[in-house]
Amino acid sequence: MKSTILVLGGGIGGMVAANEIRRQLPSTHRVVVVEKNAQHAFAPSFLWLMTGDREPHQIRRPLAGLLRRGVEQVQAEVLGIDPVRRTVSTSAAEIAYDHLIVALGADLAPEAIPGLAEASQTFFTFEGATRLRDTLKSLSGGRIAVVVSAMPYKCPGAPHEGAMLIADYFRRRGLSSKVEIHLFTPESQPMPVAGPQLGEAVRGMLHAKGIDFHPLHKLTSVDGGAREMSFDNGVRLGYDLLVAVPPHRAPRAAVDAGLTNQAGWIPVDPQTLRTSQDGVYAIGDVTAIPIPGRWKPDVPLMLPKAGVFAHAQAEVVAQRIVAEVTGRSCEAAFCGDGYCMLEAGEDLAGFAFGNFFAEPAPNVQLRQIGKAWHLGKVLFEKWWLVPVGLRRSAIGWAMKAGGRLYGIPLNL
Repeated sequence: MKSTILVLGGGIGGMVAANEIRRQLPSTHRVVVVEKNAQHAFAPSFLWLMTGDREPHQIRRPLAGLLRRGVEQVQAEVLGIDPVRRTVSTSAAEIAYDHLIVALGADLAPEAIPGLAEASQTFFTFEGATRLRDTLKSLSGGRIAVVVSAMPYKCPGAPHEGAMLIADYFRRRGLSSKVEIHLFTPESQPMPVAGPQLGEAVRGMLHAKGIDFHPLHKLTSVDGGAREMSFDNGVRLGYDLLVAVPPHRAPRAAVDAGLTNQAGWIPVDPQTLRTSQDGVYAIGDVTAIPIPGRWKPDVPLMLPKAGVFAHAQAEVVAQRIVAEVTGRSCEAAFCGDGYCMLEAGEDLAGFAFGNFFAEPAPNVQLRQIGKAWHLGKVLFEKWWLVPVGLRRSAIGWAMKAGGRLYGIPLNL
């Protein structure tokens, strides 16, 4: 029997899932990706776009070139999901499915905090990072506030990386003494989900860059005219440039379909990524997955929203759907392992890794910063943006070239 596997979202998770299912299933089965953007922008490189280390064309590719042959691409916006009828309405057409993967990511909602949308800039979008690059070029001094405006947010290391790369940008311009860089967050420490040891290590990295770290500061409003921020602890502070991580929320289609919980995200089985609806899986930033440990009384830790998890979850879901279609058994399970290259500027990065399902709390470690971890991030960027059919040869070439450039022996 012919099946239709429908993937909503063409980000990291959606692409990996569609490509893996297409690779494993006969062409008699349809694999369809619905994505509103024709171009795929590689989000981990937005920080380098912000600092001028990448040009826009270097980190974008047509989505069609990153999908396997035989994956159908529908460029449209997802308007509604009907799990009972097993249909999805889009701005192009209604599509029926047998198996559905919701990989819609998280929408940004700066309007949720009064004054934030009008007064701030961000490196969390392609357009925002491009605009911020131009703003930084024209700035010769002043107070720069990098603000995590709400929880949760995707890529837990990004605000710290952003602050450090901005500091390095002004160092390269010889303007370090002319700028103050402050990082504000409602969290108790950097990346609290990873534990106090890693938090202290990241705090030390920020301090070494001359960045003032302000935990337990939850943004409540921004006065763009006065260039002043207000926090829930009563603190009011001025700024010359406000760089914000905006509030996040699940896409409206997921909410309206009744897939989300009270917190606004899609709960899934932590190992299989199944939702409460038959035939529906969800992966990546749109999901809510509890993990062991607590950072506040009676508030469970949630798995961070990060591309590395979306990638791993997509592979698990692909195997499970292929097994369902072919009638085979499948034991594939998401294990909670994750990692992050934490950019620090000067072509240096740290490497955080660990198991987020570990008991009694996530076991995450940070390797000493060095050029090798930065190189690893560069190589992954190059590999990801190569057309899918050429990736195997491309990664070998890139790793050898990078090894010669940095003097790192690579045995391939």
